[in-house]
Amino acid sequence: MTALAHARFSQIVLPRLDEGYRLARWLTGNPTDAEDVVQEASLRAYRGIEGFAEGNARAWFLTIVRNTCYSWLQRHRPRIIVFSEDLEAEERNSVLDAGGVLGAEAPQTPEAALFAKDEAGRLARAINALPVPFKEVLVLREYHGLSYREIAEVTGVAIETVMSRLARARQHLLNLLESEPQ
Repeated sequence: MTALAHARFSQIVLPRLDEGYRLARWLTGNPTDAEDVVQEASLRAYRGIEGFAEGNARAWFLTIVRNTCYSWLQRHRPRIIVFSEDLEAEERNSVLDAGGVLGAEAPQTPEAALFAKDEAGRLARAINALPVPFKEVLVLREYHGLSYREIAEVTGVAIETVMSRLARARQHLLNLLESEPQ
């Protein structure tokens, strides 16, 4: 690799590692697996950095993370679909710390903090229960703030499909949250 490739990698990929980790975390449901996926995706991005044409670097890297995640899951979890287990309390906190579920300021009282943690757990469980295509577009839109066009680039589907999946994901999410006892 050339010095220019190293510099491009540092400029394009390194600032997006946290986003890649959060996506991998949602898709694998496991922080350790997500770290493995991001490491492998980073290696793939490093090898392909010279072929990256100017464009949406964020969508490019998240596409690599997504594809790496699915190939990693096929190799390591061949008999299951990509549904993750419920988040434990410690994992819920890491999701909140990573700019995840609630994204609001810390509650003022201990009671409010407990309520917020419980709601974050409910939401995380509901998202994890969604079918993978719905969970994927929801996480990319709501947690990563990608536009419909960027989500279409990352997932390789038409914008209309993204919009449809997002609408269906939100409806499924509402149904799951309404059916879950509080």
